[in-house]
Amino acid sequence: MNVLAEAVVMSYATRIPGVRLHEPMAKHTTFRLGGCARLYVVATSSEELVQAVETALVLEIPWAVIGGGTNLLVADEGFEGVVIQAAHQALRVEDTSVVVESGAISTLVARKTVEAGLTGFEWAVGLPGTIGGAAYGDAGCYGGEMRDAVVAVDVYDVTRRQRRTLTNKECRFGYRDSLFKHERFIILACELKLERATDVDASRAKMNAILHERKDEQPLGASSAGCVFKNVEYQDEQAIDALRHKVEVPTSMLATKRIAAGWLIDQAGLKGAYVGDFRVSEKHGNFLLNAGHGRAEDVLTLITYIKTNVHERFGIELHEEVQMLGF
Repeated sequence: MNVLAEAVVMSYATRIPGVRLHEPMAKHTTFRLGGCARLYVVATSSEELVQAVETALVLEIPWAVIGGGTNLLVADEGFEGVVIQAAHQALRVEDTSVVVESGAISTLVARKTVEAGLTGFEWAVGLPGTIGGAAYGDAGCYGGEMRDAVVAVDVYDVTRRQRRTLTNKECRFGYRDSLFKHERFIILACELKLERATDVDASRAKMNAILHERKDEQPLGASSAGCVFKNVEYQDEQAIDALRHKVEVPTSMLATKRIAAGWLIDQAGLKGAYVGDFRVSEKHGNFLLNAGHGRAEDVLTLITYIKTNVHERFGIELHEEVQMLGF
């Protein structure tokens, strides 16, 4: 790890008000682990977010933008650079259009859209993290995905050093993927296109049902990063031949050509497997839980163990959904 010169750190600190030094990232991730960020900024507006990034670029300081820290694994050694938290959360409803800043919490956006008499985003009440993070990874759950709701995304183009608006098509959304994972853009806000609800009570009931289902199926309240692995999408039946010869695959997964990673981990007999203070949840195989003193290295070792076992047993390669910082 290249250590930042003290003069560079102080230069950044004098230009960005409220910057924190040596901020423990365990305070800002749901894994509750990770070393310190040398610099940490909470951006409460798009302007502050852009300024924090631009200053890092000028001073040639490594930087990263985070949201709610729900899908993030930070190295035990921390991050020798600036971590910028997108904390701007404004939401504006105009007819069936919703413009929401990237730091807004997804669950709150779902509730506010329903209260505004709109439908189509109820599913996001079960989505942890922020709208920016959801757009970044084309997040989805309970039958919905961001790509289906997003009309446009307001971004800061790091390469061109300018703000732009990208259409849904330009965002190149794919399953748990987008343009933003491959090119340097900072998500500032999203425009969602929903529909006028004919029965707001039905929308509220749908959200409550999702919350109850989530409580029953997931280890809520535990220190985890949500689903660690992507579900497995396939096109050719031969891709899952080894799996079908060993276990009976649920018809719902065969119909969608998407095999749930948590189900695969369960079928491999890995629930309860552990490394150090980290273990695979007994409730949901795609959740890794921190018992209190887990380290990032434990997570990486457990991830490797899971991937190796699933591949050896079923011939299927799992891919991480969780984002890494500082490695």
